[in-house]
Amino acid sequence: MTTSSTSTTGSADGRGDLATRGTALGDRVAGLADASAAARGRISDGLLDDVAAAAEKATGRLRLSARHTVVAIAGATGSGKSSTYNALTGLELSSVGIRRPTTSWATAVVWGSEGAGELLEWLGIPPRHQTMRDSMLDSRQRDPDATELDGVVLLDLPDHDSTEVSHHLEVDRLVASTDLMVWILDPQKYADAAVHDRYFKKLATHQDVIVVALNHIDTVPVERRQAMIDDVRRLLAADGLPLVTVLGISAREGIGMDTLREEIRRRVQDKAAMNARVAADLEAAAGRLEQAGGATPAVELRAERVRDLEDVVADAAGVSAVVDGIERTVGVRARAAVAWPPFALLRRGDDDESSEAPQVAPLDRSSVDTSVRGLVDEAAEGVGPPWAGDLRSAAAGRLPALGDALSRELGRVDLGARLPFWVGAVRLLHWVLLLAVLGGLVWWGAALVQGTADDLPAVAGAPLPAIVAVAGLVLGLLLAVVGRVLVGGLARSRADAADEDLRDVVHRLLDAEIVVPVTREIASYTAFRRGIATARGGR
Repeated sequence: MTTSSTSTTGSADGRGDLATRGTALGDRVAGLADASAAARGRISDGLLDDVAAAAEKATGRLRLSARHTVVAIAGATGSGKSSTYNALTGLELSSVGIRRPTTSWATAVVWGSEGAGELLEWLGIPPRHQTMRDSMLDSRQRDPDATELDGVVLLDLPDHDSTEVSHHLEVDRLVASTDLMVWILDPQKYADAAVHDRYFKKLATHQDVIVVALNHIDTVPVERRQAMIDDVRRLLAADGLPLVTVLGISAREGIGMDTLREEIRRRVQDKAAMNARVAADLEAAAGRLEQAGGATPAVELRAERVRDLEDVVADAAGVSAVVDGIERTVGVRARAAVAWPPFALLRRGDDDESSEAPQVAPLDRSSVDTSVRGLVDEAAEGVGPPWAGDLRSAAAGRLPALGDALSRELGRVDLGARLPFWVGAVRLLHWVLLLAVLGGLVWWGAALVQGTADDLPAVAGAPLPAIVAVAGLVLGLLLAVVGRVLVGGLARSRADAADEDLRDVVHRLLDAEIVVPVTREIASYTAFRRGIATARGGR
C-alpha cells in the first residue's frame, strides 16, 4: 500500500471513524497517531508515512469485515502446505506435488460469504481463486465444520521458497495482511534459514498470531517426534518467538489435524486472531517509531534548575554588584540629603567616593554560554536523539542573540539611583532652618555690638533672635534624626527594586530564548513517548 503524506495525515486525523473507536485497539491506534504527530519534522516523513500506512492497513482490515478472520497457510515447497489446506477445507482445491500450479496468486475458501466480497477484494484475491464454502452443493449437515468455521477466510499462499519472484511478493504481501498465520514446516527442512531469516525473525512482535505445524510427522519415529517438536520450539525461541504454538501433524494421515482445526476454530470464535494481528501490527509500527525516535523515559525541566540558570546568568551580568552599588549610592546620597548641613559638609569628602551612580558591567558571555549549554545538555539526556539534536542546535544558534539581548536590555533598566522628591524637600527645609539659625545669631550679635540688645523683641523674657536661632537648630537636628529614620529603608527598597527589574530581564530573555524552546521540545518528546506507550498497550 502506498500512502502519501496527505493521506497519512488524513488517516491519522480520521481515527474517529475506525471500527475500533472506544476500544483498547482504538486507543492504541490513537496513541500511534499521537506519537507520529509529535515526531513529524524530527523523524523522516518516509518512516512516518510507512507507520501510518501500517496502522491504516491494520485498522482498515477491521473496517472491512468484523465477522471474518483471515487465516493464511504458508510453507515451503514440499512441506505439505496444500495438502494441509485441502484437509482443512475438506475439498481438493489446491494441487499438490508436481501438479502444483505456477500461478503467483493465492487461493481462498470462505465460510460465510456474506460481507466477504470487499474483504477478498482488499486482500487482492481474484474471483477465479475464490471458493464460497456455503455455496457448495454439499449441505451444512454434510459439512460439520461449516458452523464452527463460519467467518473464516482460509488462504493457500504460494511457496515462499519458490524461484518465481512473483511468488515471494505475493507471500510477503499477504503475510502482512492476515489475522492468523499457519506455517507448515517439513521435518527435513524446518531449520531452513529461508523461513527463519526472511519471516520468523521479522515477526517477533507477531507471535500471538502465528501457529507452526510440523507436517509429515508420520514419517518421524514416534519416539523422536516430541524431541523434534521441541527443537522447532528452540529455533523459534532463538528467532524471538518463544510463545508460538507448535503442533505435529500429518495432513496425509490425518494426525493432529483435529488439533490444528480446533486451534483455528478457537481463535476464530474468540476473535482473538484478528484483534491480536491488529495489536501486533500496531506493536511493530510503534517499535519502528520508538527505534527512530528514542526509548529514553521522558523527563521534565525542573523549575529549580531554571532558577539556578537564571542566578548564574544574573551573576554573569554583575547583578549582585549593581544591586549592592545601588544600595550604597542611594544610601549615601539620601543620608547626606537629610543630614544637618554642617554635618553633611564635614562628611562630603568621604561620601563622594561612594556616591557614583552604578552601572551594569559588560556581560560575561562565556559564562552565560557555558551555563545555557549545561542546561540544554541535561535536557537532551532526557529526550530521544532527534529531539536532542534539535535542542542542542537550537540553543547554539540562539546564544549570540541571547547575549546581545541581555546586554541591551539590562543596560536599559532604570536602576533607581535618583532620590525621591521628598528627600529634596527635606534638604531645602534644612537650609531654611540653617538660615534661620544663622539669621538669628547675626541679628542677636549685631544688637549686642550696637548696644541695642535690650531693645530686641522678647518672647517669654528671651530675645527673639536667640529664640529663632535655637529653634532653627533644634528643629534642624530633629529633622536630621527623623530624616535618617525615613531614608533607612529607602536604599534597601531601591536595591530590591533594581534587583527585581534586572532579574526580570534575565528571566524574560532566558524564558523566551531558551526555556520555552527547550520545554516545547521536551513536551513534544513526552507526547511521543506517551503515544508510543499507548500504542504498545501501556507498556
